[in-house]
Amino acid sequence: MSAPVQLPVTWFPRRTRAVLLPVSALLVVMFSVIAVALPANWQLNDRVAMVVSGLVFAGAGLMLARPKVSADAEGVTVVNFVRSRRLAWAEIVRVNFRQGDPWASLDLADGTSLAAVGIQAGVGHEQAVSAARALRDLVEGHSRSRAEA
Repeated sequence: MSAPVQLPVTWFPRRTRAVLLPVSALLVVMFSVIAVALPANWQLNDRVAMVVSGLVFAGAGLMLARPKVSADAEGVTVVNFVRSRRLAWAEIVRVNFRQGDPWASLDLADGTSLAAVGIQAGVGHEQAVSAARALRDLVEGHSRSRAEA
């Protein structure tokens, strides 16, 4: 059995962020330089469109770098690409991370499931399995605490 996790804890795909954050900044700089270096016959609106394109591509990169899963004494916050959701420990029934799954998912008390993209296999399978197990242990620990109360 692994050592207990100390709260608060946050899991996120480190390599994904390490690549996407600088690439997003580079895109803004690159498109801005291109906008300035365009030939004189290009209009101002063309230059503005070039900078806006860089900002849009950078925004997409930042959106892809956003996922994380944070746990604290009160519950779990799941931040996915577009949305985030705060869950109390009692709302989480089970943590799933099956062989071949791209990321962990949470089975919720209301019968639905929530993707936890911050724990993903694509950037390190062993790291993702370890994170999913740690979150599962936290969920089970809080379930036992509720059952004993």
